[in-house]
Amino acid sequence: MTPRTFTADTLEPAAVRTFYFIGVSTGSSSIRTVFPRWAEHLGLGEVELVGIDLPIHAPAEQYRAVVQFIAGDPLSLGALVTTHKMDLYAAASDLFDEIDPLASLMTEVSALSKRNGGLRASAKDPFSSGLALDSFIAPELWATPRELFIMGAGGSAIAMDWHLSRPERAARPTAVIVTNRSADRLDILRRVHETTASDVPLTTVAVATAAENDRILAGLSAGAVVVNATGLGKDAPGSPLSNAASFPRESYAWDLNYRGDLVFLDQARAHAAERVITVVDGWEYFIHGWTQVIAEVFDIEIPTSGAGFDELSRLAGGTRA
Repeated sequence: MTPRTFTADTLEPAAVRTFYFIGVSTGSSSIRTVFPRWAEHLGLGEVELVGIDLPIHAPAEQYRAVVQFIAGDPLSLGALVTTHKMDLYAAASDLFDEIDPLASLMTEVSALSKRNGGLRASAKDPFSSGLALDSFIAPELWATPRELFIMGAGGSAIAMDWHLSRPERAARPTAVIVTNRSADRLDILRRVHETTASDVPLTTVAVATAAENDRILAGLSAGAVVVNATGLGKDAPGSPLSNAASFPRESYAWDLNYRGDLVFLDQARAHAAERVITVVDGWEYFIHGWTQVIAEVFDIEIPTSGAGFDELSRLAGGTRA
């Protein structure tokens, strides 16, 4: 079956059990090839993955139409939400029958699922982003003083800050710096941060240009973790940094994207050997993000490490697009 993609205006009742991917350009994602392999391996039965493409910061009525459709269609099982996590929550939170505590705290939703006839909103990013982070920088390495600099203040950034800053972690960032074009997203992140980890210094900066991010980057100490959480390089062209940006020595450059132009990663790689920069794309985040949501929607257990997780990673290998 050719993978299908809808918009908010073209949705139609599902003919088979259907799992949705709500994004911007869902047709280009590797999940189109990966999901059928995973579905067979996990024994999910007959199920179709269907994309729903919405423009970035879509009108509220489009988000509401999508949520109402999934809630009311018997064979629509749920959805993974990317890019639109906070906008969808803001537009449609009154339509959910249940909201998990982290989704409520972070005012974002990354998974829509059904339980007992009701629609549930869940925030899975705190777990998927945390698992991905811990895969390339072990938790104990945060005992060495290092800053966290996140460009972009969407749901992924809020989840990342929560994962690394919460008090129960043995080692945490010495400081968190977050930039974003709109101040309202920064206000939400600050509220969550202060609720969770008010003792970790947080700086939020509304920026209008890449040069402003460059200046913050230049002031970071060696070993800093630098994250592109803006969507630039995938959902829109470019990078939050200019080509003049200078990464700290022994820093980590992580792009949440794994497909697209990935200009941010090219900028980091240009100086990786000289400045000993660890450059990481979003593939591991992609794997954890999808498996966390699949586990929620289909109400199954999926391992996050070990042989079971390695097999899911192997099945996904070779499909990157």
